[in-house]
Amino acid sequence: MKKNIAIIMGGYSSEYKISIKSGNVVYKHLDKEKFNAYRIVISKEKWVYLDKDENETIVNRHDFSIKIQNRILIFDCVFNAIHGSPGEDGLMQAYFALLKIPHTSCSHYQAALTFNKRDLLSTLKPYGIKAANSYYLNLGDSIDHSAIVEKVGLPCFVKANKAGSSFGISKVYEKKDLQVAIDKALLEDDEIIIESFLNGTEVSVGVITFKGETMVLPLTEIITDNDFFDYEAKYEGKSKEITPARLTKTQEENIRYQAKKAYEVLKMKGFSRSEFIFIGNEPYMLEMNTTPGLTEESILPQQAQIAGISLPELFENAINEALK
Repeated sequence: MKKNIAIIMGGYSSEYKISIKSGNVVYKHLDKEKFNAYRIVISKEKWVYLDKDENETIVNRHDFSIKIQNRILIFDCVFNAIHGSPGEDGLMQAYFALLKIPHTSCSHYQAALTFNKRDLLSTLKPYGIKAANSYYLNLGDSIDHSAIVEKVGLPCFVKANKAGSSFGISKVYEKKDLQVAIDKALLEDDEIIIESFLNGTEVSVGVITFKGETMVLPLTEIITDNDFFDYEAKYEGKSKEITPARLTKTQEENIRYQAKKAYEVLKMKGFSRSEFIFIGNEPYMLEMNTTPGLTEESILPQQAQIAGISLPELFENAINEALK
């Protein structure tokens, strides 16, 4: 008997449109011979099921069900394609845990932890996973520009602590430009992380649970036409993504070990894509994404295909792992 799968997409953040695209790709490639797929769009205003003609049906949030032709439909599993809140920060994961509905992403605690860049990097530091020097600010804090520069140097990156797709991020070269960057980051989040600039090769590492085992996918080297891997570079073609990455054997071994270690230390499940920058042979972690882009052009699906895993197989595996 075919399983009923809800593909959740949209969300509450600036990544709404990107998530809709990811969710539609999952819907397109999910094997219809094995699954009944339903697109569920979640926004601040409403939660709705979209049928093939784009007609909307309200989702009952008490039990996450929908009513179709006077029949109540309950879902066997949820495929999470929401980037940002509430799909990547633990809120939806906790909701589904309460309802006892399996889902393809990690647990709510891991989602909340990894979505918070400051907490993620602090948690992994005792396990030998390196990160750039950093300075923390919260909304309302007094801001000492000189202390920031003394701690992290210039240039530096000012980032919204809980945001994705490079929203709220700036590269700052001069102290006089710090405040503008801080104000920009505060538009996305009330917490900020300011990090030293690491001048090295940027590499993206996909790690998934595949057929019950932790699997590190082929590595991707990021080369951007812009000053850093920002929104334009990620989504508007202003970057080159080379898979497999052009690394030495030592570099590849080091980053594979660190990425797998981070995934397993955090007791992750489902998809993850972590970003690192090399300083010599040592990888420094920037962040971990637990609902990475899932379009045909996105990094993790490209890595999976090079590993011999098609999109239908990748998505089916995620559901099978969730249903175990």
